[in-house]
Formats: sequence, C-alpha cells, structure tokens
Amino acid sequence: MAAAAQPVFWLGKDTLRVSAALFAENRRGLCRGLRATDGLVPKSVVVLQGGEQTQRYCTDTDVLFRQESFFHWAFGVTEADCYGAIDVDSGKSILFVPKLPDSYATWMGEIFTKEHFKEKYAVDEVQYTCDIVDVLNKLTPAVLLTLRGKNTDSGSTCREASFEGISGFQVNNTLLHPVIVECRLIKNDMELEVLRYTNRISSEAHKMIMKNVKPGQKEYEMESLFQHYCYTKGGMRHTSYTCICGTGHNSSVLHYGHAGAPNDKLIMDGDMCLFDMGGEYYCYSSDITCSFPANGKFTPDQRAIYEAVLKSSKTVMAAIKPGVKWTDMHRLADRVHLEELVKIGILNGSVEDMMKVFLGSIFMPHGLGHLLGIDVHDVGGYPEGVERIDEPGLRSLRMGRLVQERMVLTVEPGIYFINHLLDQALANPAQSCFINNQVLARFRGFGGVRIEDDIAVTATGMELLTCVPRTVEEIEAFMADPEKSFSPVV
Repeated sequence: MAAAAQPVFWLGKDTLRVSAALFAENRRGLCRGLRATDGLVPKSVVVLQGGEQTQRYCTDTDVLFRQESFFHWAFGVTEADCYGAIDVDSGKSILFVPKLPDSYATWMGEIFTKEHFKEKYAVDEVQYTCDIVDVLNKLTPAVLLTLRGKNTDSGSTCREASFEGISGFQVNNTLLHPVIVECRLIKNDMELEVLRYTNRISSEAHKMIMKNVKPGQKEYEMESLFQHYCYTKGGMRHTSYTCICGTGHNSSVLHYGHAGAPNDKLIMDGDMCLFDMGGEYYCYSSDITCSFPANGKFTPDQRAIYEAVLKSSKTVMAAIKPGVKWTDMHRLADRVHLEELVKIGILNGSVEDMMKVFLGSIFMPHGLGHLLGIDVHDVGGYPEGVERIDEPGLRSLRMGRLVQERMVLTVEPGIYFINHLLDQALANPAQSCFINNQVLARFRGFGGVRIEDDIAVTATGMELLTCVPRTVEEIEAFMADPEKSFSPVV
C-alpha cells in the first residue's frame, strides 16, 4: 500500500506547497544530533515552547502573530500558544495545543479537534497544553531538554520552555541549544526549496520596483509596492525585516527605514536608490538589496562606485566553496573595494598598507554577509570556540566560521560615503594619508551602493538564489523599457 501523502502548507494560486515532511526531517535530524552528543541520557525528551499571542501595549489589539523560530523549525505550526515534545530515543512527536473556551467559536471561528491538528502537522500525537504534565509523566522521561542559549547576533537569550509543574521534572537547559543551532545551520532539500521560492518572489518584487520608481515619489511608496507584490503574488504576509528604502544621502544609512527615519524622503532626479527588502513565506526569509539610479541612468560617478561593488560581489562569489573562511571572504571584499577606489581616484597609495589600517571599514563598516533561514540573521554564526575578530568591519561580521555545504548566506558588499566615518578617517593620520580629499568631496552626499544576493553553498561552490538585473547595462535596459523582461545570462 502506498504511503499516505503528507499534509502541506499552501496559500493557494501559485504559492508554494510546503510538506509537513520538512519538519519531520528536522525533528529526525535533531534526534540524531542529540544522540551523538556527550552527556545525553536515555529517555530524554525535548520540550519547546511556541510563540504567544500578544497585545499592543495595554490594549486588546493583537500584534500580528509570527511563530517563534526554533518551534517553527521543529513543528511548522502557525498557531500561537503551543508546546511541542520530542522523545529523543524513539523520535515520537507530541504537539500541545490550547484547549479553547466555547466563546472562541463566537469571536474567532471554529474550534478544531486534536485530530485536526494531528493531521494538519503530521505529528504522532496531539494533546492539550493544560494536560502537559500528565502527558509528559506517562513518557517517564529521565530528563527534559529545554532550550536556553544566546543568540550571537542580538545578544538575547532564547526563550526556555516553562509551564506550571515543570519543577517536578529533571531539566537540562544546556545540552539542546548548541545541537539545534547546528541543525538549523544546514538546510535540508525541502528548506532549500522554500528559500528558492522566497528569493524568486522577492526578486520579482524588486524588479517590479525598478519598473515603477521615478523621481517625485516617496520612498515609502516603494516599500508599499514591494509588500503588495510579495503578499498578492507570493502569499507573504510578513517581510523578513523592516524594509530599507534609502535614496540619495539616505542610501548611506545602513539600517534606514526605522521609526526615526521611516522611508519618508521624496525621491529626487539623480538620486541613487538602495532598496533592501525581503519577503518571508511560512517563516522562511529572503534578504535582497538592489541599488540603481532613480531616473534609470547611471552618472559616471554612480557607475564607477556601482561597478566597484559589483566586482567585489562577483569576486567573492567566485571564491566561495566549502572550507573557506568567511572572515577571509570579508577581507577579500575589502581589498577589491580599496583597489577600485584607487582607480576612481578617491584613494592613493598601497592597498596592502591600507588593509593594515583597516581603511576598508570606512567605506564598508558592516560585515560581508550572514546566515539566512527561518531568521533573516540566522543562528549559528559564532558557535562555542569561534570568537569575533575585534577589528573594524570584522567585528560586525555575523558569521566567523568556515563555510559549509548547505549553508544559505547573504553576500552583500557595499561602498558608502558616511560623513562621520569619513571625518574620523580624515582626522586619523594613519588613514588620511591615503585619501584624496578633493576627489572625496565630490562624493559627499552620494549615499551608498549595496548589492546583496542570497546563495546556497554547494559541494563545489554556490547556487545563486537571487535573480535580478545586476550589471549597469542590464539595469539601464531593464528600467528603460516597461515591457522588457529580465532573464539572467547562464
């Protein structure tokens, strides 16, 4: 008899079907990883707590719910206020869902049975959260493995499962975190397919922006168009992060778009646009940046800076393969930038000497790129034993480890003209001796250029997931013709 088809997450039309088998494979991988870990005892049970529905401040207005990332990775559950348990020895999975009051049916819709959730998420068993102590006791666990560890990007500690009665169990909150982080680091085939999808939809949204942008519009109109495309065409209710729609000088603000600078500038003729936006589907992220002139035609200076960054991007991507050091890739991008800035005339002197005084970080203060997955800055960049390098630029690099097959990474070199960094460099004799201030003055107010692509590391190199016009010629031709499509040259 043929095996029953796995249930799928699907939002209809042309959106991606994601099988519940993805999360079953993640759970199996987690159990394999735990069983290979020193210190694991028989009859260990993983307990994860999902995200909670919260309200806006003191009101009864719900904040739009998005599942907690570790819980989503293991169970793929879209509902709030759930728990999950995994018996490490057998792999058995138990999902705990809230037992809802009758009034829920009046205000929120049908109350589904436990069997409904068992079929929806293809878990072995579903119970109510109010029965979690009794259900876990029947497993007679020697220890509950709860999740506690530091996110090396945010510095925050992930939320450890907690429920009334957990004090009656033996709990280990140190063993699980490093193992599940390593599992999330390496993507399975189904995860890679979702990440290809998020990139395809987000790439199309960026291309739509390039067709529609023009001087006289507001930056936030481009944010709105991006979100509209991702939701209507891709079923993406969430973006992966706050959209960055910087034009003119704002394109030098690395995390523009926040509440203090909410994408509200008028786009001017002659502005460079730096649009960093990514849609999220079923909690899987994308992170793409496109830089181009608002009027569709590069000036000589815009072209020179853009092509310097593009050369850096291509050089790094040609060098990426399993085993290379990500820190070396960052330094490679810095070197290419400095070489190109010498050709432009902004810098003069020995690039080797410039590298010694970290001059590259004046023009690219952020890291080259980061891990990508369920979180846009995905976990695993600095496992125990891997320390950040305390140097300008590198201290902001979100991953310090060797590149591995099936990692998904962003490659996002950039050159920016940030006044306070330029002023610091000019005041530093060790750096100012390389700067041609007369030429640099021409670029004050230029803003910046970032080119960001998402890649999956393969056995011999990388797979480019992002598909947008990248060369100056491609961008100008694409923006000039409203009917022109874009297909990459293979």
